[in-house]
Amino acid sequence: MAAELATAVLTQGIAPVNNGANPYVTIRDWAKIPDRPWGGSNGVAIDRDGRSLWAVDRCSPGTTPGCLGSTAHPVHKFDENGSRVTAFGGGMFVWPHGLHVDRDGNAWVADARAPNAKDRQAYPNEQKKGSVVVKFSPNGNVLMTIGTPGVVGNPPNALTDPTHAITDPATGDVYVAESHTDVEDPNLVGRISVFDRNGRYLRTIGRTGTAPGEFRTPHMLAWDSQGRLIVADRHNHRVQILTKEGKYITEYKEFSRVSGIAVDRNDILYAADSESDARRHPGWLKGIRIGSLKDGKVTMFIPPHMTNAEEGAMGEGIAVDAADNIYTAEATVRGITKYVRK
Repeated sequence: MAAELATAVLTQGIAPVNNGANPYVTIRDWAKIPDRPWGGSNGVAIDRDGRSLWAVDRCSPGTTPGCLGSTAHPVHKFDENGSRVTAFGGGMFVWPHGLHVDRDGNAWVADARAPNAKDRQAYPNEQKKGSVVVKFSPNGNVLMTIGTPGVVGNPPNALTDPTHAITDPATGDVYVAESHTDVEDPNLVGRISVFDRNGRYLRTIGRTGTAPGEFRTPHMLAWDSQGRLIVADRHNHRVQILTKEGKYITEYKEFSRVSGIAVDRNDILYAADSESDARRHPGWLKGIRIGSLKDGKVTMFIPPHMTNAEEGAMGEGIAVDAADNIYTAEATVRGITKYVRK
């Protein structure tokens, strides 16, 4: 009841945005993993070539056990036709989540949880995994780990269930969104931790809360053309825009309960809502909302996939390539969905 009341307060005064032009054709199950089925997926990113796609999955179809007990590779690169060209990271992760490809083509993967008590009993040899961000070379060599594997805590030595990390193309600084903790947890962590290009802790942006510049599950991050930090503040049902130093600029609630965001070269925002339903965001539909960061107005809406669930399903992670094709990482129906202009 408390969660529903909070939801009603947060969305007060904002009429649901559930329509708009849809100039896209949907292609489900676009990319194939050749040696196994897809696990749930949260992260996608475009390679620096503008065409190839990177994605992560959780090795198993459900929320648990994720990649625990598995040697399957959860980090994948696909060519523009959806054929996998490389994969790596097997045996390293608990719950691969957000994915980012930097200007040098390196892949940054956020592992959004550490083993819990039940996991530690079931997988006693895998306790030193999770709650970190790992930087890989394009060939899968580990270049850096931020946080201490298996330890949930605070910078400079630990992270709390990081959801996503991105690098500042101008400085190489690393911005890490925390955390994926249950929003009902009284110890919920909501912050963005900043490190330099060598992994040295610099500062923290924000704290847990609902005020401007505060967060409840900052789920994904992006940059716009002005170098502003765009934050998918999921449990607060908004997109926040900050300076890279963390100063609040503005926010938009028209993009709904945002799980994933991508910003194209024209500062068009693509926002994936994978969670709206009658309980978590009454009146709003899951889907992809598209609009300009200049005014925050949604002009296009891609509706959710039809499933056995009344509210359907939509991907969490989202990316846009150089040809303006959209890709989503599917946590529930699994796999990668591609959206192509009609």
